[in-house]
Amino acid sequence: MAIQKTSESVYMGMCLEMGTPQQVASRRDIRDIAEMLMYSEMLNRRFTVMLSGSDREGFRLSGSDLDYMRWPNNHRVIWDFSQVQFYNTQEHALILCDSSDSPPGFTLLWLPLEGASTTVMSACVRMNGMLYISSSKYREVTCSIFFSDSTPHGPCSSGSHGGVECDHALCFISDFWPPSASSWIDRCQSWPPPHVVNDIIRNGCHFVAIGHKLGNHTDNEWRISFSQAEYKLVYSMNHTQFLTYGLLKLFLKEIINKRLRDGDKLLCSYHMKTAVFWAIQQNALPYWHPKNILVAFWVCFKLLLKWVYEGNCPNFFIPENNMFLNNIYGEAQRTLFTQLYTLYEKGISLLLHSPSINSYIINVLCNPRLTICTVEHTLISEVELDTDIFNEISINDSIGSVDLRICRNYLHAVEESIGLPLTQYHNVMLRKLTATVLQRTAFMLHNLYTNTGSNKQLYIVDKMACHMLKIAARFGCVSDMLYIAMYYYKTFRYRDALSVIDITKVKLAQPYLMYGSHVDRERYTEAVGGQSLSTKMRQAVAQDIKLPNEIFHINELMPEQQSSTQNSWPLLYIPPLVLLYMLEFLCSRHVDTLRAQSALDDLQALVHHDQGELIHVHLRDISWEILGICQQITGNLQAALYSYQQSLGQDPFNEIQTATRQRIQDLHL
Repeated sequence: MAIQKTSESVYMGMCLEMGTPQQVASRRDIRDIAEMLMYSEMLNRRFTVMLSGSDREGFRLSGSDLDYMRWPNNHRVIWDFSQVQFYNTQEHALILCDSSDSPPGFTLLWLPLEGASTTVMSACVRMNGMLYISSSKYREVTCSIFFSDSTPHGPCSSGSHGGVECDHALCFISDFWPPSASSWIDRCQSWPPPHVVNDIIRNGCHFVAIGHKLGNHTDNEWRISFSQAEYKLVYSMNHTQFLTYGLLKLFLKEIINKRLRDGDKLLCSYHMKTAVFWAIQQNALPYWHPKNILVAFWVCFKLLLKWVYEGNCPNFFIPENNMFLNNIYGEAQRTLFTQLYTLYEKGISLLLHSPSINSYIINVLCNPRLTICTVEHTLISEVELDTDIFNEISINDSIGSVDLRICRNYLHAVEESIGLPLTQYHNVMLRKLTATVLQRTAFMLHNLYTNTGSNKQLYIVDKMACHMLKIAARFGCVSDMLYIAMYYYKTFRYRDALSVIDITKVKLAQPYLMYGSHVDRERYTEAVGGQSLSTKMRQAVAQDIKLPNEIFHINELMPEQQSSTQNSWPLLYIPPLVLLYMLEFLCSRHVDTLRAQSALDDLQALVHHDQGELIHVHLRDISWEILGICQQITGNLQAALYSYQQSLGQDPFNEIQTATRQRIQDLHL
């Protein structure tokens, strides 16, 4: 009974640490629908980018890297020549696998036909008179695509932005399941369910640019990657299985690898995931339930211990691929086994060494009569869940670089998706993305026809743009009203812009407004509690304004957008109130100088005194910059200099430092 209560307490603790079923489901659905639209076949993009790793699986762990995979859509890997028939070789460059001389799970990639891109050709080597794509050369050629100062990390290019570490793996895709993984299909009798198996097989696999350290062609081989299959497997877990995986990740980070340098860490999160996969498929536990999460953890830990003892960690898809072969052998293997066996001898009390989980064990040990409720939705409030959901929506509210054709096709893709079986999380993300597409389209139309169109064309385009922005405001959140104000300012309708600003200012001042994690929970619940997510977003949520650097929305911010672009950053992120006061100041200068000064005073008070509630810490760079721009316009050059210097001293999230330094030079003080 004690172990059952402890398990239940740990389960609830893990829900708080890793997410309740609703939180995890919302994270997955929001990302899935965003990616589905971003890379719809209708858009005909050159590349597809897929979030993988822990974030894609539904975890939100502090300090965790973001893992992305990117592959060209006009290249396909095939396993034998019979598969050529499925492709138009004018549209796809075909790459043939040659696994004859590679360890299990690895392959050489041969180019038997012409048509590969210049980038791919520059990474080729000749072996036995044939062209092969070298994984090491491909990493070299593509390493600076995402970060100018990237560092190699396995098959990835690593870099950071806004304090978040990102790994980008450039890879290739095959639409076909690897023959070497055919035994996996036969093993799937009890788990995963048939529809998941079919979905995984139908989506094939990827190839990442890293060879086997002990192979014959280390610099040229590619590893077969099952990242897409893996996140689908994690999706198919029940919540106890998911949290067991999370518990193993904490065990690895806070106990096994504690105080170890990166180069000394032999076990990784992938080994933990593999242990959970095998434990589920081999029915090592008849029931995965909150009452036995500690038993589940122990089963996986023992499996891991066995693998270390034997020096063999079988890949879940290709068991012949021993994932310990590279680094867990000899003295390192013996040392690791001793460490793990010492922990094993402690029994389940070893988890007391995990700061994230020990309190949930101690609570039961100190109070054996404690009653544990395992109803997950009682753990967090509606407001906490909504905060999580709207933050996820804000993170995923991006449509990349687009033109009018892509915007049109994007809206067609949205229309097509309406007939799909969508969850509430899919629906609200769709609405926000639709608003973003409409906003982008409106400004592109205006920019396209301003200098080329006739008066009649300009009139029609203007009506269309205004209509789109008003629809976007109904689909999006409260702060999306500011796009209408920006458009009116751009088209010299200052009084119309101020009318929209007045309405928006009232909405942004509502005591129940949610902005990031800042919200008055009681008032939010009173105002919109129990209503649909779409209603909540439209009436009670504000988010940062994102200005794509390929479109100039406000002429006064052109240098900042150009600077951001030069530093390979696609968007300016601006806090909604900062933008509101800037627009109020800029518009009022033409119609009401007293109001302009009042708006500048409000902006100055906000930027100088906000404690992270209305201006996120990482957006202080652009907030000080905007204050400086407004002060410079009024002729207060000393105040502008101070603001620009403050901007330079902040986290360079928006990559506007080049513009800031130029503005300081232009002051001529």
